Amino acid sequence: MPTTIKQVEDTENGNVILRVAGSMEFEDAVLLEKIALEMRSELSKNLTIDLADLNFLDSESASILKRIEREHGFEIEGIEIFLQNVVNETERK
Repeated sequence: MPTTIKQVEDTENGNVILRVAGSMEFEDAVLLEKIALEMRSELSKNLTIDLADLNFLDSESASILKRIEREHGFEIEGIEIFLQNVVNETERK
């Protein structure tokens, strides 16, 4: 299943949400990082990355997501417990 990224405006909080669905492999995660950085620069708004509809994440992608969160300060939400375990395991390496 391909990765889809949908932009949603959160008018209550003044944020932009990027909803990611499908499966995510390394190239998809790198693209997501690039899109998020460009959007934050252009919009000057906080961005949240919502992964609730993601059904596959490889370990290489998990490390990119952790970098997006840790180094770039994006909020990541909606990670199911098994995805969180992959991210945590990758972070320990």
